[in-house]
Amino acid sequence: MLPLPLRHALNSGAIASAIAASLLTPLAAFAQALPDAAAVSRFTQELLDRENITPQGPGVAVLVARGDQLLVQTARGAASLELGVPLGPEQRFRLGSVTKQFAAALLLKLVDEGRAKLDDPLSKYLPQYPNGQAITLSMLLNHTGGMKSYTGIAGYMGNPVRRDLSTAELVKEFQDQPVDFAPGSAWAYNNSGYVLVGAVIEAITGKPWWEGLSALKTPVFYPAPERLIPGHVAGYTRGEGGKFAPAGLISMSQPHAAGALVGDLQSLWRWNQLLHEGAFLKPTSYLRMTTPEGAAVASKYGYGLTIDSLRGERLIQHGGGIHGFSSMLQYLPAQRITVALLRNADGGMNLDAIARQLAAFAAGKPFPKPATVTLAPTQLKAFEGVYTQGKDSRRLRVVDGALTSQRNGGTVQALAPVGPTRFIATSGPAQIAFERDAEHRISGLRFFAEGDGEGELWTRNGDLPQRADLVLSEAQKQALLGEYLSPQFRIKVYLGEQGQLMGQAPGQPALVLKAAGPRELYTTTVDATLLFEPADGQAASATLVQGPARITMQRQ
Repeated sequence: MLPLPLRHALNSGAIASAIAASLLTPLAAFAQALPDAAAVSRFTQELLDRENITPQGPGVAVLVARGDQLLVQTARGAASLELGVPLGPEQRFRLGSVTKQFAAALLLKLVDEGRAKLDDPLSKYLPQYPNGQAITLSMLLNHTGGMKSYTGIAGYMGNPVRRDLSTAELVKEFQDQPVDFAPGSAWAYNNSGYVLVGAVIEAITGKPWWEGLSALKTPVFYPAPERLIPGHVAGYTRGEGGKFAPAGLISMSQPHAAGALVGDLQSLWRWNQLLHEGAFLKPTSYLRMTTPEGAAVASKYGYGLTIDSLRGERLIQHGGGIHGFSSMLQYLPAQRITVALLRNADGGMNLDAIARQLAAFAAGKPFPKPATVTLAPTQLKAFEGVYTQGKDSRRLRVVDGALTSQRNGGTVQALAPVGPTRFIATSGPAQIAFERDAEHRISGLRFFAEGDGEGELWTRNGDLPQRADLVLSEAQKQALLGEYLSPQFRIKVYLGEQGQLMGQAPGQPALVLKAAGPRELYTTTVDATLLFEPADGQAASATLVQGPARITMQRQ
């Protein structure tokens, strides 16, 4: 996940000097362009206003800081729907995969102390682990180890994830699974790798992997079953009909070093300062942590951190998602900007898009925000079609009077016109500008991830595939209703309040299903189709077709 040449090109003294110089860059150099706390607070409220967060639903807590200056700390929504308790910015949340950077830093701390080396084989610490001699500690840290991620084992995230397991028992759950690739040869996000990081820490120290957190001056906790954590909010998910319900059960022994920690906004701010400003790791270890290397370079992944850019500045970040919670933590080194978002629901908000807009604004480099205009339905229809760039594709379609974009069968994004041929995403800063050929026909589009710049060219490759929208009889609808289950997926098909067919997977919003035939349903929200068997009578199975994936589920 990080480039080797830089690491080898600098000796330790040069590294230390380079890091020290970057940390000592005076904020006064940016003072002319930087918005003050009041401006950042106003902008934060504007972004939250767009999310339509109500006091009767789960919410989000937000912090933005620049160096030691707190710019904004706020929260909206409810901490407990059952008790009607409002959400406060001081309350604590499950962090999900933001945990990984803590685990990575704890292992790197042991490296700094001479108790381990990053090129040590896993077999040195876990002698019984299959092929452990070929897997290094650095491969565990940057997701290039190749072992099967236990959260991807068919059916595992159902009842199996509710069990309390020791570290050794959890490792046994995946150690004999077929590997995804040879160690070091590729990259794939891997929760098993971070369980092994925790296991290595325990093998070295003889203590639970999280014990090293007690030395930190920031209150981040492991939620042991017997531990009462003051201010810990409840987590929620989307239930039937899109209504919020309590999050699914999970034993917090299972996320382990991959995602088990609990913290608050202030703890994440202090952690960013501790980690990124030289107080926790030696400069050489910090450089390894924040420099993608080997097979991880293309994914921009370091050790528990993604290394990206934002408005021309280096951005270090990681998000998290776990039953009932989602999180995002970002850091802009040039101006020491921290953005932290914590939500007590597992979906419903694009925390990455919100955090990027906040970070860019606090850095004095806000994304373009052009005024929207109104285009006639016939004008919008002209932009419909399939657009490609290499193997990637986008489908542009008018839905309910608005142009939408759907990339590779993913989530549908609504677009708002800001000119005759230019649109902005309603949920973030991305923009699309359409191009015409010599005969004035739409020939392609340019995608601007940050709203400006040169943009990526996508070629229009044809019209949208046409699908029927049939009206099924009540008997035809009733034959499809029910809950369908496989080890990989579960979906409930039911009738909505208006008598329309609906589909909902656990933790996901309900989707309206349209009929292409008596036994074929689809949704325009995501590129997915349900095919039911047999051809007559009550359906016994449903096959989900989404991109190249086909998952057959049995009716329960």
